[in-house]
Amino acid sequence: MPESRKNDDGENGRMCIVTRESGDPDALIRFVAGPDGSVVADLKRQLPGRGCWVKAERALIEKAVAKKLFARALKAEVKASPDLGAEVDRLLMGQLAGMMNLARKAGQFVTGGANVDKAVRSGAALAVFHATDAAADGVRKIDQARRAYMFAADEESEIASYRLLSQAEMEGLLGQNAFIHACALAGQAGEGVVKRAIMLEMYRGDGSGRAQGDARQPQR
Repeated sequence: MPESRKNDDGENGRMCIVTRESGDPDALIRFVAGPDGSVVADLKRQLPGRGCWVKAERALIEKAVAKKLFARALKAEVKASPDLGAEVDRLLMGQLAGMMNLARKAGQFVTGGANVDKAVRSGAALAVFHATDAAADGVRKIDQARRAYMFAADEESEIASYRLLSQAEMEGLLGQNAFIHACALAGQAGEGVVKRAIMLEMYRGDGSGRAQGDARQPQR
């Protein structure tokens, strides 16, 4: 069912309540009032009731909390937790990990340095992922493979490389599927991994998740 029929987001629709700018829903996070009067992030944009939108940047969400913008936008007596920015970060990490698991089951997410190197050199990789605490030597070897592919294929941009989760965070989210090095492959689930990685990196806003290179655009 179209969102416009399920939800009532007011006259402004998908407009950031902080910047007052309209934007692509993929660059915005929707919030609703929870039953207990809390502000709830609706990452899937499926929760019923009036919603409001904030550009997917942690600094803007924290500004909305500090200025009490959610109550005005939701037209309800709601209270946003001071930790809402950190909570959304955890939700985005969980969403990314969940999509990694789905992609792995679909054969569109491979792990292990040798497998990643092979996928990169063959051009099958959409993006590579390293644990934030991965050894520099392992990252360097895969970076060499990314550059070699770019040179051989005469590509204008490198295969993107992300460092978003520590090994401990991945063990908590992925369990036995935690990895040091991995890559997403072409396909709907693999593209979903890249999309969520871009969102998390954008949310954090400091470029800390990107190791090198620009994201390759998934083939449609």
